[in-house]
Amino acid sequence: MKKTLRFGTALKKIKPTAFSTMVKPIGNKCNLLCNYCYYLDKELQYQTPAKLMSDEVLENYIRQYIESNDVEIVIFCWHGGEPLMAGLEFYKKAISLQAKYGANKRIENNIQTNGTLLTEEWAQFFTENNFLVGVSIDGPKDIHDANRLTRNEEPTFDRVMQGVECLKRAKTEFNTLSAVGAASAGRGLDIYNFFKRLGSHYMQFLPVSECTKIVEGYSRPVICSPNDPEGKLANWSISTKDYGIFLTDIFDEWIKRDVGTYFVQIFDATLAGWCGVRPGVCSMSENCGDGLVIEYNGDVYSCDHFVYPEYKLGNILIDDLKSLYHSAKQFDFATQKFSNLPIKCTKCRWLNLCYGECPKHRFEGEQNSLCGGLQHFFRK
Repeated sequence: MKKTLRFGTALKKIKPTAFSTMVKPIGNKCNLLCNYCYYLDKELQYQTPAKLMSDEVLENYIRQYIESNDVEIVIFCWHGGEPLMAGLEFYKKAISLQAKYGANKRIENNIQTNGTLLTEEWAQFFTENNFLVGVSIDGPKDIHDANRLTRNEEPTFDRVMQGVECLKRAKTEFNTLSAVGAASAGRGLDIYNFFKRLGSHYMQFLPVSECTKIVEGYSRPVICSPNDPEGKLANWSISTKDYGIFLTDIFDEWIKRDVGTYFVQIFDATLAGWCGVRPGVCSMSENCGDGLVIEYNGDVYSCDHFVYPEYKLGNILIDDLKSLYHSAKQFDFATQKFSNLPIKCTKCRWLNLCYGECPKHRFEGEQNSLCGGLQHFFRK
């Protein structure tokens, strides 16, 4: 398919600048060793252990990010690795810098955590500072512990549940993010009802479909770029058929009882696409490029799923963040999602609902590995 400039992408050239960032204050550093984690392997790319973001990088990032956005609300998304390993004082410093550079804008904070390090003190801090906490948990104990293990290969479910209880006691707003892999196959309704009992009213179900390869001297298979010819589909990936059934099993329950009470990200995104409205998740949008990644050392990448050398845009200690967002390299990245669609996708009746979903699931340029499951869901 020839390169195509979509209207929505072209508007980026003239409309007020508005983009998000996912910031990794400790890079890939984490206290867990989850089987399917695509971020732990970044230590091979950087060749040095990740460390805490310096005061210089933190201040430059906060100032530039706020100044770069020409909109009233600026949302900070703290991610990892495990961002709680940065320590409470780091986030107190961040709050202070946000107040310093916030001007008349409304500043909001989200943080994504594996939940094992949550304490009463953390929960109280999040409540007092209006953080939205995303907890990474895959479902009931047997499903969660199939992949989310400590570095000593110990289960983590009970520790995560203790952390969630801390959030509840402090009345901290939280939601859940779940990786949907092979362990989740056939368990959609179990998982959904578990989260309802947990008190999660906003759920994200992210399909696990990754390619890995063997790297000599490394202790585990490395998750690689979807364009890597050496990559092979990992055995913990969800099959396209099982992913479709997973979604429809949940949808059948949700549509009967829970509309307006419980929110499932992919359901909201599908409705948005059906109505011709831009969805709130990039994977279902017609273009990419509005979610940059900031590494602990100030490096900036095009997307969280493409933190590879060829997608590095620059560094905020050298380059201006707004200029990186508007760079020709990032604009090209944004257009490739649609331009690189297989012809079959462009003729699909469901094109406006997913636009080929996330490019990270198009292995070696082929059709999305989850296409069959998505079509099954869209038909439902």
